[in-house]
Amino acid sequence: MQRTYGLQKPTGARPLRAGRNVCNRICLASRVAEVSANQPSSSGRTAAMEAPAAATRSVDASTSSSPMFGRPPAGVTDHRLVASLGSGAVLTSSLIAKAANLSIEELSNPSYVAAKVAYQGVPGAYSEVAARKSCPDFEPLPCDQFEVAFQALSQWMSERAVLPIENSLGGSIHAVYDLLIRYRLHIIGETSLAINHCLVALPGSRKDDLKRVMSHPQALAQCDAYLRRMAVVKEAVDDTAGAAQIVARQGLQGVGAICSRRAAELYGLDVLEEGIQDVKDNVTRFIVLSRDPLVTNENDTRNYKTSIVFSLQPGPGQLFKALSVFALRDIDLAKVESRPMRSNPIVQIPSQDGSSVTRQNFNYLFYVDFVGSLMEVRCQNALRHLQETAPFLRVLGSYPMDTELGSMSNDDPAMMQNMSRYN
Repeated sequence: MQRTYGLQKPTGARPLRAGRNVCNRICLASRVAEVSANQPSSSGRTAAMEAPAAATRSVDASTSSSPMFGRPPAGVTDHRLVASLGSGAVLTSSLIAKAANLSIEELSNPSYVAAKVAYQGVPGAYSEVAARKSCPDFEPLPCDQFEVAFQALSQWMSERAVLPIENSLGGSIHAVYDLLIRYRLHIIGETSLAINHCLVALPGSRKDDLKRVMSHPQALAQCDAYLRRMAVVKEAVDDTAGAAQIVARQGLQGVGAICSRRAAELYGLDVLEEGIQDVKDNVTRFIVLSRDPLVTNENDTRNYKTSIVFSLQPGPGQLFKALSVFALRDIDLAKVESRPMRSNPIVQIPSQDGSSVTRQNFNYLFYVDFVGSLMEVRCQNALRHLQETAPFLRVLGSYPMDTELGSMSNDDPAMMQNMSRYN
C-alpha cells in the first residue's frame, strides 16, 4: 500500500530535445578538460599528460553501466574524472569560464543568466504565449515534446514549465496527466488563454488552392466542421506553430496550417482566415510547474485551488465515499478526471463473500481539483479522511486560481507587444 500525503540555452526556433540535458553536462566537463589539458602544471607537464590511463579505464567501466548516462559510444571517453584534473593542476574560474564560453563577469554575476520557463512547441505556439503570460520575467525555453519540458525542469535546465491541461472543446490533455504521475513536480499556478485559430499558407496562396491542412490534433479537432466544409486532408503534427514552420521552411504549395497569428508573422505566412474554430468560446487552461511546492501563509487572501490524485479499493460505493469527504465539509469540486493506471491497469472484483472473482475492471486513478488551500483546516481534514480509504494519495499542488478563464486571447495586443522582444 502506497500513500503520499503532502506537497511534494537552447534559443530561437530550436526546441530542446530529449537527452540534451545529459549531453550539456558531459559537454561542459569535456570542455573544462580540454582547456585544462593545455594548462602546464608546476612540473611543466599538462594535466592530460599526468592523468593516468587507469582513471580513463575506470570512467569507461563506470559509465558503461550507469543508468543515467548510459553506455558511451565506441571511442568516446567520458571526461568527468579527467575534468577533476591530474596532479599539479588546479581548477580555476578562468577554466570554467572558457569551457562555458562566458566572461568572468558573466560567470560571477547570476543576473547574466535569465531563468527559463519550458514549454512544448516552437516559437509562436500557444504554449509560448501562456508561458510569457504566467512567467513574464522568465526566458522561454522551447521543447519538442511534453515530456521534454518535464525533463528540463527536473534536470534544472529551467525553473518553471507551463503545459496545457485541458481545453473547453477538446477536453483533458491526457499525456500531461500521465506525466504528472511519473515526475515528482508541483503545480504552483494556472493560467488560461482564449484560443483564436487562423488558417495560414504561403504568401499568395488562396483558400481554394489548399488540398491539405496540418496542425496539432487538438487544433484539428477544434476546427473539424470548418475543415470538412473545405474538403481537405487533415495531417497531425506536434504543435500548431510547428505546422506553420514546416509549411514555411519546406515551401509547401497547396498546404495550409492552423496556428496563431503570431506564428504566421514569425514564419512569413499569409493569414487566409481568422477565428476558424467551430465554437468561438475556445479556452485552454495551462498549469505552471515547479520543482518545489508553493508556500502560502494565512495572510494570503487569494482564492486557491488544490489538485490531488488518488486510487480506490474495489467495491461498491467507493467513489461516493471518497467524494463525500469534500461534500461533508462544503468543499467545492472544480474537476474530476479518471485515468486507467499504467502500472496495474486490471483489478479483480471479488464476490460478496470473497470466495471467488466475479469480474475484472480497469483500475483507475482519480484526479480531483477542489476549491481551497492546504492552509485551511477543513481541507487538511478532508485529505486525512480520504487517506483512510485510498490506497494511494498524492497532492499535486495547491495554487492561486485563475478566476477569469479566457479573459486574454492569444492575439491580445499587449501580450504580442511583450512577445515581440523574443522574435
